Amino acid sequence: MSDRDNSNSLLWFLAGLGFGALMGVLYAPRSGRETRDALKNTAQEGGEYIKTRGREAKETVSQWVDRGKDAVGQQKEKISAAIDATRQAYREASEGKKGS
Repeated sequence: MSDRDNSNSLLWFLAGLGFGALMGVLYAPRSGRETRDALKNTAQEGGEYIKTRGREAKETVSQWVDRGKDAVGQQKEKISAAIDATRQAYREASEGKKGS
C-alpha cells in the first residue's frame, strides 16, 4: 500500500505543478517579451551597480594604501633620525674618551 501512496503523491504533485504552470501563463502580468526585457534591464542595472561599487572599493583601497605609505614613510624618517642621533651621541662619547 505504501508504493501506491507514493505513486499517488507523485501524481498529485505533478498535477499541481502542471496546474501552477498553467495559471502562471494565464495570469502573467506581462507578455514573454516584456518579461525578458524587464529581466534584461534588471541584469544591466545590476551590472552597473557592481561596476560602480567596484570603482568605489578600488578608490577606497587606493586611499588606504596611500595612507599606509605615508605612515611608513613617517616612521622611516623617525627611525632614520633616531639612528643619526645615536651615531652622533656615539661619536661624541668616543671623542670624549679619546680626549681624556
